[in-house]
Amino acid sequence: MNEETQAVRQDRCMVTSTDVARLAGVSQPTVSRVLSGSTRISGATRMRVLEAMDALGYVPHAGAQAMRTSLTHTLGVVVDDVTNPFYAEVIDELTRELDAAGNRVVLWNSGAESHRDALHAIRERSVDGVIFTTATEGSAELAAAVEAESPIVLINRVVEGLDCDQVASDNRSGGRLVADYFLENGFQRAAILMGMADASTSKERAEAFLSRMAEAGYPVPAGRRLRGDFSYDASLRLSRDMMDATDHPDAIFCVSDLMAFGALDALRSLTLRAGEGCWVVGYDDVEMSSWPSFDLTTIKQPSREMARVGARMLMERIKNPELLTRRVEFRCELVIRGSTGHAAYNPSR
Repeated sequence: MNEETQAVRQDRCMVTSTDVARLAGVSQPTVSRVLSGSTRISGATRMRVLEAMDALGYVPHAGAQAMRTSLTHTLGVVVDDVTNPFYAEVIDELTRELDAAGNRVVLWNSGAESHRDALHAIRERSVDGVIFTTATEGSAELAAAVEAESPIVLINRVVEGLDCDQVASDNRSGGRLVADYFLENGFQRAAILMGMADASTSKERAEAFLSRMAEAGYPVPAGRRLRGDFSYDASLRLSRDMMDATDHPDAIFCVSDLMAFGALDALRSLTLRAGEGCWVVGYDDVEMSSWPSFDLTTIKQPSREMARVGARMLMERIKNPELLTRRVEFRCELVIRGSTGHAAYNPSR
């Protein structure tokens, strides 16, 4: 027995799973998985952990184990902006589904701090699991929570390489549908208003749209590839600027309906009618899109169905942590309304 092991064993009551992890050369979550009997641990790793536990005389705390197996019947939901009509619809459906199963819902709204608070809550077992609707690439804290096998489901976002349940729509197909729609109707000076660079929704929709336009011989120049960050105000300002430019677009693809509403209002402020002065297409098909004041052509993704499936996946994950992780992808469709017509913008009118 080396000196480090002997020193720790002097007071068995003070030995923790972190001590075991350090001696075994693994992470603390790996020790927790061995204790829970997880099948996702290799035989060699399990043996190292068990040998370290024996060497240190580590005995799992019965009270702590009981706490880990008890449920609060409280589930967390993290959204980016509760005022965004897309998230409002998702939250409405999630709470219906979770409440019907006897769960309480805690909502965290907007920002990196909300993500940290939600992940802290799941570590402290004050919630049984969390649904993230705004996960982005590169979140070390989220990756750590998944590594610890915390019950987590992503809805509307995809993070490649993250081993957790994920529900999304086929964003690339949606982006291609918009490009094909523009091209089939003779629009060659398209523009795009994108969301955050690290959001899979924006990235996939934009990449597919831009690729299809380029393949057809009408690449979208940098001056018409703008980032509105899913903001109405930013979309309003950027759309006005684009329409005032000499090389103005004849059609605008907004990767969310909220940004499309900003583009529509920008056209109105310039006394242009959407569908006649410039086409505008959104993405989501929130209920407001069909209102006469917007009459927005958009890509419909089944947000409420996505929410229902995500809620059920989280509850299943909590009941059975050993389930293989799942990824569900829904089809999208183009819904044509009055914000697109058959006459491109002509400044001489």
